[in-house]
Amino acid sequence: MSTKAKVVDHDFATSAVPAANRRSLLTMFMIMLGFTFFSASMWVGQQLAKGLDLSSFIGALILGGIILGGYTGALGFIGAESGLSLDLLAQRSFGIKGSYLPSAMISFTQAGWFGVGLAMFAIPVAKALFGDSQTVMYTMVLLAGICMTATAYYGIKSLTAISYIAVPCVAILGTTAMFMAIAQGEGTIAEQFAKSSGDLTIISGAGLVVGSFVSGGSATPNFTRFAKDAKTGFWTTVVAFFIGNSLMFCFGAVSSIFVGGNANDIFDVMLKLGLFWTAVLVLGLNIWTTNDNALYSTGLGLANITGMSKKSMVLFSGALGTVLAVWLYNNFCPFLGMLNATLPPIGIIIVLSYFMHRDQYKPGAKVQLKQIEWGSVIGVIAGAVVANLLPFGIASINGMVVASICYIIGDKMSK
Repeated sequence: MSTKAKVVDHDFATSAVPAANRRSLLTMFMIMLGFTFFSASMWVGQQLAKGLDLSSFIGALILGGIILGGYTGALGFIGAESGLSLDLLAQRSFGIKGSYLPSAMISFTQAGWFGVGLAMFAIPVAKALFGDSQTVMYTMVLLAGICMTATAYYGIKSLTAISYIAVPCVAILGTTAMFMAIAQGEGTIAEQFAKSSGDLTIISGAGLVVGSFVSGGSATPNFTRFAKDAKTGFWTTVVAFFIGNSLMFCFGAVSSIFVGGNANDIFDVMLKLGLFWTAVLVLGLNIWTTNDNALYSTGLGLANITGMSKKSMVLFSGALGTVLAVWLYNNFCPFLGMLNATLPPIGIIIVLSYFMHRDQYKPGAKVQLKQIEWGSVIGVIAGAVVANLLPFGIASINGMVVASICYIIGDKMSK
């Protein structure tokens, strides 16, 4: 009689992560910190520097960090305590087929940012090496796409390894370059910030801080489900998001006020400081960590919708994002920015569902899942509309408030 070797899913796409497969505090901190090292956040840092003085800049970072940390920290806690991915949590709060909506939205957005990230790396590096050669640029996109897709394919183990390499390199080299820029520039930081236009308030600045990574932060349970306990999941997320995002904002702000020109990320800062290869290393690792996390979440989301394996969906998404990378970079950033405001309603509904029905999420709990939880679905749609159209306040919070009301009403009516 022949026996087949049992295939072990080390990423637990369809089940909770067991205790034996949980990771240490340091590993989770590295994974979450690497997740927040996102080049687009440096663009936001520039916008903050142009519109705020130093004290307001710091105030916006703190206020935005508290809001973003509270949102992602709650999701981090839930992911760690339940061991469930975002998509499995969504099956409980949105219904089995209803979960296709959040899975599709997360997958679409994260796959888009994956492609944009490839172009963020390939375009400036290719231009610095070979001028405006389109052949070199597309070749660079292809090679980067293959490498990043390959590491995302191997799941949490590869994410851990990349994070341990990238986090210290980006933090040390990026901070060194930032201080070099300050030393070679004119005046103090406060004097440079004082030249800002002043057309932003602390509230609007905090909105930019929250909006910069709230879409990626919505996928937090996909990673914290590997934390050894809920406390670890919560604190590693809160601290990592605050440190990582603040560092990226500061990189972008310094590039704007001390280096000048079209310094849209730390790569340009380093070029102006004569640190070309350091710039390539920092930019590459910076984007690699975030892109791998994005592609990992995309794979989980599409696996929930299609019923196919997470790995096959990672390969599909990586190939598609690579092919469309330059087009996404040139045409998709504003659209992706709009989508950033549509994802927080998903996260807040998952948070409410978990804490309102906590017993149903315990291991072994017998729960009959509905096909669609209409209060949740309507909440996401209504929250997204309000977040994008309401002209005041912080868009993501506006959307979460509306989504919460819809979910609570729908939950009460379903009993």
